[in-house]
Amino acid sequence: MSTQRPITAALLGSELMFTMSRSSGPGGQNVNKVNTKVTLKLDVAQSFVLTPEEKEIILRKLASKITTEGILVITAQDKRSQLQNKEAALAKLEQWMTKAFAKKKARKATKPSKGAVQNRINKKKKASEKKQWRRKIE
Repeated sequence: MSTQRPITAALLGSELMFTMSRSSGPGGQNVNKVNTKVTLKLDVAQSFVLTPEEKEIILRKLASKITTEGILVITAQDKRSQLQNKEAALAKLEQWMTKAFAKKKARKATKPSKGAVQNRINKKKKASEKKQWRRKIE
């Protein structure tokens, strides 16, 4: 794929499944009464929006966050309200997608400087001389 389209929550909108549950995060007594924890699920394997190449990249790069059924699971429970946690989960989804599709920079090969090479050779010569002096004199 030559040009990569950004994969956003808006693009995946209809395929995202949200479930709310009681959180263990901040909120005081509110935590015990209101379902503020948000779990976002995306069925990568069955997605109609993603191309087969995109699915393969997501399944490979985000393997630790995907279930055996091919469902990407994201949870957010850091905020006090359900809406804030939903926004946090969507932001986390976009962040993970951006990271998964980021191109890795190729390593530029470098050579050691002439001075560094000379220092290494000098150290080797000194070590060799030191060992020469340890030998028995015949």
